[in-house]
Amino acid sequence: MHSPTDTYSQLRAGQLHGIERLDLSCGLTEFPREIFDLADSLQVLNLSGNALTQLPDDLHRLHRLRVLFCSNNPFTELPAVLGQCSSLQMVGFKSNQIRHVPASALPPGLRWLILTDNQIDSLPATIGQCSQLQKLMLAGNRLRQLPHELAGCEQLELLRISANQLSALPEWLLELPRLAWLAYAGNPLDTERAPSPAPTIPWQQLRLQHILGEGASGVIHQAELQEADAARTVAVKLFKGAVTSDGWPHSEMAACLATGAHPHIIPVAGPLAGHPDGKAGLVLEYIPPHFSTLAGPPSLQSCTRDVYPAGTQFTQEKILRIALGVARAAAHLHSQGLLHGDLYAHNLQCGADGNCLLGDMGAAAFLPADTNLSQALQRLEVRAFGCLLEELLAHADSPVIAALTTLRDSCLQPQPALRPLFTPIVQCLLSLNTLKEPVDAA
Repeated sequence: MHSPTDTYSQLRAGQLHGIERLDLSCGLTEFPREIFDLADSLQVLNLSGNALTQLPDDLHRLHRLRVLFCSNNPFTELPAVLGQCSSLQMVGFKSNQIRHVPASALPPGLRWLILTDNQIDSLPATIGQCSQLQKLMLAGNRLRQLPHELAGCEQLELLRISANQLSALPEWLLELPRLAWLAYAGNPLDTERAPSPAPTIPWQQLRLQHILGEGASGVIHQAELQEADAARTVAVKLFKGAVTSDGWPHSEMAACLATGAHPHIIPVAGPLAGHPDGKAGLVLEYIPPHFSTLAGPPSLQSCTRDVYPAGTQFTQEKILRIALGVARAAAHLHSQGLLHGDLYAHNLQCGADGNCLLGDMGAAAFLPADTNLSQALQRLEVRAFGCLLEELLAHADSPVIAALTTLRDSCLQPQPALRPLFTPIVQCLLSLNTLKEPVDAA
């Protein structure tokens, strides 16, 4: 495996012709002109972790470039030249110092824009012209409102606006036909709550073992918890401390502690206390090893849809069990005044029989007291459930009952107000065990 310095040396020596992806993180202060020698093949360019403040005015010469990452650089403005890159679909400028987004900086084919953790206080109206935009990640900025023109982005499915300065969610946002995954905690929306009281777990009682996984907001370790009479295995999530793609870690902690016990939600043992470096953390119940993550997160190609292992197939019985478990978990969260915000297969731990546990509350937010607004937000999450059901049915190993496809279609209804809420969805799934008529799988 080559080091970043080796890759840069190879680039300068003209030894990278024909490559489709280039990763350079070696303290660059200027854009290497040799990159243009790769214009006929380069599709993914990752310049994150450098010291760049601008891009060349002729960047559009990289005519096959689809993906550009420039996170962790000191840019103060999103480069206007991006708008001239006709093939560019994904742009990532996370954790820069961006204060201004020029109206001309948005590529015409943009599908995925990441501006997390910057200093942006407004977006240009031209974002409404990005008709292919599916994912927009804006957590950790200074936004006081969203441009009304964003209502024209009817393909938008995932929106992260946590940790900003929004005082209200615009009505048009809740009417977008495809919006399914929304994170809005950490705004002055009058929905924040103080963390629910819970017994803390002292750091001294824990012995960290190996890492189980890592997400946007933290690292999860297997650990041994020493209690009064015995030790038991737990999972410890240590938050990274900075704003993540989902929002603030303390918002996630507040949501976790308000969730309450449910057989289809990963249980929280309690908040961590006394970490030597002052890190925040949560102690979670350990998930037995016969559970596994149902799918991988979206790829650069799939954008908003999870990626399932090749050859994945589900029986109708397993689909029903997964769907019922998730619907019950979501109904419980909504009854507790919470929106999960990230209802995805990659956040499900699943057994071979379909028994599943929903986790990762990083995008969760408290629902508003207003009943109509609350139900409108719940119906966004119903679309996320519809997407999950669509994926499960696409991997069915045989024809499935017609009522499952009907339920999927009702959850994906483009008019949000016509979608069912989760309580009737649970009742529908409970009734399907008696239905036998097969139809073609999705």
